[in-house]
Amino acid sequence: MSALRGRRLPRRTVQLLVGLFLYGIGIAFMVRGQIGAAPWDVLTQGITRHVPLTFGVVTILVSIVVLLLWIPLRQKLGFGTVLNALLVGPSADVGLALIPVGQPLWLRICFFAIGLLVLSAATGLYIGAQFGPGPRDGLMTGLHTQTGWPIWIVRTGLEIVVVAVGWVLGGNVGVGTVAFALLVGPLCQYFMRLFAMTIGPQTRRGHAT
Repeated sequence: MSALRGRRLPRRTVQLLVGLFLYGIGIAFMVRGQIGAAPWDVLTQGITRHVPLTFGVVTILVSIVVLLLWIPLRQKLGFGTVLNALLVGPSADVGLALIPVGQPLWLRICFFAIGLLVLSAATGLYIGAQFGPGPRDGLMTGLHTQTGWPIWIVRTGLEIVVVAVGWVLGGNVGVGTVAFALLVGPLCQYFMRLFAMTIGPQTRRGHAT
């Protein structure tokens, strides 16, 4: 098994890095859509209205705070977890610099749809590389483990809290926020199956152990 892991390490690393870069680009497309951001991005938008920092820098800082919450939850960091916290924000800033703002509604809807698809595919890529969960995913699973509450309750509760705080701070809540909540789960599930890598000899194709 260790030999198989070693042979696939370069591909897994590339898949992780591509996934994290595209995740930030997906966020940027949805933000430029201006029809409502994803829950955690609503929080980031709200914070940027009150501090002289870019969207990407705030994303990094929020990720660091979330990782600190892992400590009492006894969650373990992975290589991918750390890179997720450090790289998604800068890639989002790249996307925001390249994607024009203030476009017609039909084009902004297209931006949001593109962003949702790119983000979902990126999630499948970086999770499929099996280098550890993202900071927010780890918070969710850690709370689930410590409280015994179902995953969907934990995730819904977290997202309601961050959306509420972000909205109060001035983040963009709209129909896109609702569309994200309804569609991101099925889309991510599809792409996770598509990009999952088998790194053990007895795993089924397309499913990791």
